[in-house]
Amino acid sequence: MRRLVGIHAVSAALRSARASGRRLDRVVVARGARNTRLRPLIDECRRIGIPVRFEPRSVLQRLAGTKAHQNVVGIAAAAGYRTLDGILSHEEESSTIVVLDSVQDPHNLGAIIRTSEAAGATAAVIPERRSAGLSEATTKAAAGALESLPVVRAKNLGRALDRLKEAGFWLYGLDAAADADYDAIEYADHCCLVMGSEGRGLRAKVSERCDFHVRIPLSGRVESLNVSVAAGIALFEVNRQRRARLRDTD
Repeated sequence: MRRLVGIHAVSAALRSARASGRRLDRVVVARGARNTRLRPLIDECRRIGIPVRFEPRSVLQRLAGTKAHQNVVGIAAAAGYRTLDGILSHEEESSTIVVLDSVQDPHNLGAIIRTSEAAGATAAVIPERRSAGLSEATTKAAAGALESLPVVRAKNLGRALDRLKEAGFWLYGLDAAADADYDAIEYADHCCLVMGSEGRGLRAKVSERCDFHVRIPLSGRVESLNVSVAAGIALFEVNRQRRARLRDTD
């Protein structure tokens, strides 16, 4: 069971329900809540047939595990993983896949999933071992993005990268020791952004499969960025270049 906490997360789940048919089991609203942003959510639930229950705030706090629930919690089936072949079977003119090598903090994973979805990524790939999974903490940090961004859990990340290269993807590894700046190269229409763990970065067997290595130059005294922040910077550079090419084509 997944708990989608707050107005943003529940709104995203309702949009997904309209688009793909992935339904929420129910939506729980705090009894007596006067937030005007809740009324459209309640109306939409009733329109598409999702049960709405009104409960005391103590019940919502217990469901959400936090007081910061904005008076609404959605309950859905546990998020499932997708297959890489299933993702690759949908041919697109351009596609960005985020590959995470051993990101172990569920909050970082959730934040990256949320940013990936916002930047127009196609999917995220994580390894089966030495990685956070789609836990409740990840789901909460993703704030509804799991409703529309597929996540692949690869038994062997190296073989998954090889499969992506066979499918025509170019692999760009984020590495603080790289020579090229992230915004000084042109990203292919089919590209993978490959990011390492919070402490060790990319493992050697993952790094050696990358076609390019790029760095995010830092001007301050800190030695590195949080992996979710680095992912956002790189993802939106890919997104910026892609939008620029579309404008030039038009």
